[in-house]
Amino acid sequence: MQLTLMVASINLGLQFPCSLSNNVVKLGFHSSSPSPNNKRRVSLMVNANSNRRLGGTINNGENNNINNKNYDKVNGVRVAEAPLTLRKLKEDSAEEALVTCMHGRFQEGIFVYRQIFAIRSYEIGPDQTATMETILNFLQETALNHVANSGIGGNGFGATRQMSIRKLIWVVTRIQVQVQRYSSWGDIIEIDTWVDAHGKNGMRRDWVIRDHFTKEVIVKATSTWVMMNRETRKLCKIPEEVREELTPFYINRFAISNEDTYSEKIHKLTDQDAENIQTGLAPRWNDMDANQHVNNVKYIGWILESLPMKVLEDYYMTSMTLEFRRECTQSNMLESMATPTSKLIHANNSINRKVNNNLQFTHLLRLLDDDQRPEVVRARTEWHFKNYADSI
Repeated sequence: MQLTLMVASINLGLQFPCSLSNNVVKLGFHSSSPSPNNKRRVSLMVNANSNRRLGGTINNGENNNINNKNYDKVNGVRVAEAPLTLRKLKEDSAEEALVTCMHGRFQEGIFVYRQIFAIRSYEIGPDQTATMETILNFLQETALNHVANSGIGGNGFGATRQMSIRKLIWVVTRIQVQVQRYSSWGDIIEIDTWVDAHGKNGMRRDWVIRDHFTKEVIVKATSTWVMMNRETRKLCKIPEEVREELTPFYINRFAISNEDTYSEKIHKLTDQDAENIQTGLAPRWNDMDANQHVNNVKYIGWILESLPMKVLEDYYMTSMTLEFRRECTQSNMLESMATPTSKLIHANNSINRKVNNNLQFTHLLRLLDDDQRPEVVRARTEWHFKNYADSI
């Protein structure tokens, strides 16, 4: 198959083999010239076969091979040796992995849904690893694709057909994420998700994130969901017609056990308890989701606004639990409150690293619309000191 794009006098050619099992992608750039002998050609070939090489040639009458050893280093990795998705994939699984990356794929019959993601440069934070917001975006995307590809999807995000008929939507009441290791730029991860009943009128959704190549489990997450009427914004029971759609997909499996999920209650913060308060937080139009309320992932940034900068710089988050109390819309104003469960010990304006290798914070997001200051989200985060010696 060949695609050709003509723009003025520039010819851009893309050539793909009949089957991706050949694992070759070839791009050619040709500049038009009156004399065929003087045509300048630049080509880049990515080969994912057993040779696993990345080669480039610039032709101007003769071939000049590029010496990979002379490539510059980026973040300590030679450019020619940088991880490349197709190059890493095994020859017999390239097509399957590509499909799973683009659309997702069911595992274990219809019970587990898997999707593959690559960590992009704009999804990492100051420490060059994926942020908690990135992780939750991946979880949300996998969950939505699970429903969309299940055969029961309706016309709403994550809604089944019977839910769409009844103008019902899912709202999350609790999310818990446990991080063993954060992925870096260029890493390839795979996410498995599945669902189960939660009580009489709720649903539980779990996720496990692995390194795609080593199969190391790096993140576990669990959540609970209830139904809301899209127009009245009131919670409601799960109709039997909806339950019949969901039940065939239920599997009794836990990424995080119930004992770990509900072992510790998140207490409400008060003005007297909070050590740090950040006020005047305002949702933007782009913070809204398809159901016309603030996207769940947006709360994470607001929660972290009230943490001391030294915590963000010297610690990494190992666990986050969010309990959602009410909706937040674009017209609302919020404030973020936080206090450490165990007091931080300061010495010369810095955290005493020998005493506090692990920290835990309690958080509260609340509305500023009236004197009652209604709660939006309660949260708990756990942090571990960054051992810089391990990364040198």
